[in-house]
Amino acid sequence: MRTAVETLGLDAEPLFLGLPDGGTDEYRDAVSAALGEALDRAGSDRVLVLSPWRGDGHRDHRVVGEIVEEVCGARGVRSRAFPIWLWHWGAPGDVPWDAVERLVLDTGARDAKTRALDAHASQLQPLSPAPGDEPMVHPRMRAHFERDAEVFFAPEPRDRAAARAATERAASSDEPAPAAAEPAAGPAEPAPDATVGQAYFDDIYARHDDPWGFDSRWYEERKRAALLAALPRRRYRATFEAGCSTGALTVELARRSDRVLAVDLAAAALERARRRMATSANVELRRGTLPDDWPAGEFDLVVLSEVAYYWAGADLDRGLAAAVASLSGDGQLVACHWRHPVAEYPRSGDSVHDALAGRPDLVRLVRHEEEDFVLEVFARPGARSVATEAGLAS
Repeated sequence: MRTAVETLGLDAEPLFLGLPDGGTDEYRDAVSAALGEALDRAGSDRVLVLSPWRGDGHRDHRVVGEIVEEVCGARGVRSRAFPIWLWHWGAPGDVPWDAVERLVLDTGARDAKTRALDAHASQLQPLSPAPGDEPMVHPRMRAHFERDAEVFFAPEPRDRAAARAATERAASSDEPAPAAAEPAAGPAEPAPDATVGQAYFDDIYARHDDPWGFDSRWYEERKRAALLAALPRRRYRATFEAGCSTGALTVELARRSDRVLAVDLAAAALERARRRMATSANVELRRGTLPDDWPAGEFDLVVLSEVAYYWAGADLDRGLAAAVASLSGDGQLVACHWRHPVAEYPRSGDSVHDALAGRPDLVRLVRHEEEDFVLEVFARPGARSVATEAGLAS
């Protein structure tokens, strides 16, 4: 950050507040106070405050954008917001065109910006040669920031901002929302202590055909291969996949199962999965909200891949209990989850696997742990290893 600031010719020292990633909402007062103090220090200087756009689809961006608009609006200070992740998930209909302002950059400014971008090596360069350590910001994403103009959004009028705030308060209480209120732009964000619901996924899939890069990222391809390799059996009679999304894993499970039932709550995701599974006669795709709509029947393989950290509170216990109850006597449960924190998810992947490991009705057959994900296979007590089943060990 300091290198980028110097490259752009700014002489101010960056101020780091030391707040946790994804936790800005809990520190609104600290952010507001820091911004207020900075404005006080500026005195009579001409000031323009720039912040991430509150409709960017990222919790921290939203919170900071809201704080800047509120503080600057109250003080009569000019502010503008800039989009970041909008360029990744957005469609033309997501842009507040009436608020757009475009600033053309000359050659010198573009060159300085390119060099400032290069300073963020941890985002632009591989962390290591190892698979999964690819750049966070890929070349197509970076291209959005190397254009000949910057795009900013002007703050919404105070009356609209007040109406939006009232709508958001009503959404979390019993107050009726004003009829003229307009919801904030960007993907719907679940409350961190609530199970992630359908609206969140509908927004995600409406903006991107492959929001998690199941078909485009080597990380996802490699992780699928690791999960499939970890399965103790070559073939299964009946497989249930919870949260199948667009079917990237489902189609592989179908090759090793007599029949597969895959459930997801997002209609758009299931439509893409149906196109993928057009020639897979042994796959049934069903729409449902888990764990509430857990299917009846018995399965000798239950797959929980990148799904259980969406379940808050008692929903996790209910989901895991349903998964175990649906296992056949020789059934196996494979679980695989991302380990890094995500602000919109009510729990971490590690907490899911801790809950699985603590169940007395399961024993662990396989555990594979990396910095990014954990993969485990469980079965009922008394289950034996692959080598023991094959007579290679006793």
